[in-house]
Amino acid sequence: MAEWGFLSSLFDTLQAHSPMLGRFWLLLMLVFRMLILGTVATDLFEDEQEQFTCNTLQPGCKQVCYDAAFPISQYRFWVFHIVLISTPSLVFLMYAMHHHSKKKEREQGHSRYSPSNARDDRHLRRLYMINVMFRLLAEVAFVIGQWWLYGFQVEAQYPCNRFPCPYTVDCFTSRPMEKTVFLCFYFCVGVLSALASFAELLHVTYKWFFLRGAFPEPQYSKQNQHNMAQEESLELQGSADAPFKTSRSSSRSKASSVHSVGSNKCSRFSHKSCKCKSPKSSIAV
Repeated sequence: MAEWGFLSSLFDTLQAHSPMLGRFWLLLMLVFRMLILGTVATDLFEDEQEQFTCNTLQPGCKQVCYDAAFPISQYRFWVFHIVLISTPSLVFLMYAMHHHSKKKEREQGHSRYSPSNARDDRHLRRLYMINVMFRLLAEVAFVIGQWWLYGFQVEAQYPCNRFPCPYTVDCFTSRPMEKTVFLCFYFCVGVLSALASFAELLHVTYKWFFLRGAFPEPQYSKQNQHNMAQEESLELQGSADAPFKTSRSSSRSKASSVHSVGSNKCSRFSHKSCKCKSPKSSIAV
């Protein structure tokens, strides 16, 4: 059951990146498929081949008749179904986690409004649409495959005349009624999951193509984003030029102080020279 817990934890993380219809599909996958298949179907199909008996002791007859009655084990068919449908969702989950980590790194950097963020968001939406399309095709293919392989009823008696059976022998399956109920239940879950995937694909397509054209992004919001980006760049430039401005102001203050000291010395010197000249002028008179 460890693999079921691993897939459940991954689907819980995927739930944060899915719309409401996608979460409904996740509910069907986790509860009505993985949980029931991991608890009820394990005991139901555990002794499937051992309890398949035929009214002959011819060596090899039982094996070939079981292969004709069940070309693929129902339990393994449903496990393969879950793994195949889960693979594109897990790929989308890895890309979404990588996208969010890169977005956080950019937001911690220079600007929050970068064209790379918008480009990654578009790629994320496209990848999610591809994921839903692949899921829808897989759901339809497995529903048709289950109907073609098993039908809607598990027969209690299966006549077989394949080699090396000496004649037409009768083989009997174990728990035919329980397997029939489980087969119909799983078929209904598959149809419901296919309808949910189809509705989600229509919703995502309408939201991506039509609403984007009907409600384009207004010009003033783009202008505001551009202005905010310019303000952030100016703030970064101001913080980078602040040390140079302080050094220039300090050098200017030092130069002005030196100039004032020099002027004071010159004024004192000129005053003394005037005092020295004044006695001579009086004697001459």
